[in-house]
Amino acid sequence: MTLLIAWLLAANLLAFGLFAADKRAAIAGASRTPEDTLLLVSLLGGSPGAWAAQEIFRHKTRKQPFRTKFWMVVVFQFVVGLGWIALGLPLPF
Repeated sequence: MTLLIAWLLAANLLAFGLFAADKRAAIAGASRTPEDTLLLVSLLGGSPGAWAAQEIFRHKTRKQPFRTKFWMVVVFQFVVGLGWIALGLPLPF
């Protein structure tokens, strides 16, 4: 359980940091973080941190199809989590 919490904390901090850095890079006209990287970190558990960064920095809030893909990640995580609980499976860590 401790490993799972550590993983989720790290993933969310990383996602938040990547979105913040990408927003700074967008403003400065510098090299950007690929959208696939942002989505992958979100998929690996960082979706709450990514969502928080999107709202705080007003970044990637209107960009399509990124927004659709991001919310597909969130729905996927929700469905997998519900399925995991419904099946009574133990936590993976």
